[in-house]
Amino acid sequence: MSKQDHMELLVAEVRNCRKCTLWRSRRNSVPGEGNLNAVVMFIGEAPGHWEDMKGRPFVGAAGNLLNEMLSRTGLSRSEVYIANLLKCRPPENRDPLPMEVETCTPFLDRQIEIIKPKFIVTLGRHSTLYILSKAGFEAVEGITKLRGKVYEVCLFGFKIVVIPMYHPAAALYNIKFRDELEDDFQLLSLEMEKLG
Repeated sequence: MSKQDHMELLVAEVRNCRKCTLWRSRRNSVPGEGNLNAVVMFIGEAPGHWEDMKGRPFVGAAGNLLNEMLSRTGLSRSEVYIANLLKCRPPENRDPLPMEVETCTPFLDRQIEIIKPKFIVTLGRHSTLYILSKAGFEAVEGITKLRGKVYEVCLFGFKIVVIPMYHPAAALYNIKFRDELEDDFQLLSLEMEKLG
């Protein structure tokens, strides 16, 4: 099967998923979207209000900021892949529950295996801790200490560079985080240049 076939199968599974209780309150599941041959994959936490309405990741205010940061790096949404830990919106945008993460992340794991990105940019604490722990790190520090660094890891049998960043939603409310998010996108740009 082609990458496209694998991803279409996964998307169909996500759209019909009832493995946790979040399906009851969702309008739309949000499987993820983008280039299946992307060099860079962005992983957020969970869909918010607008994502739930439209069934697409990062389409609200945080998505607009992500688009702005991408363009500064010379990337567009059509070149990257964007997904979340959870595929359905938690009520009131609360943090993902451990059981929800455990239930939903096999979908994300399969997406990573299908795309095989060279870079994973984790947006926020939850996706950062999940990806680093999956790679064998005991990441007990918060996102403030983990961001701004580059982690070379092996996931699913291939090497990936992980760059943790603040979630764009946090940067909307704190100018300091926005400045640091800009710095982190510059770091991503530099790391991509190294790859050629």
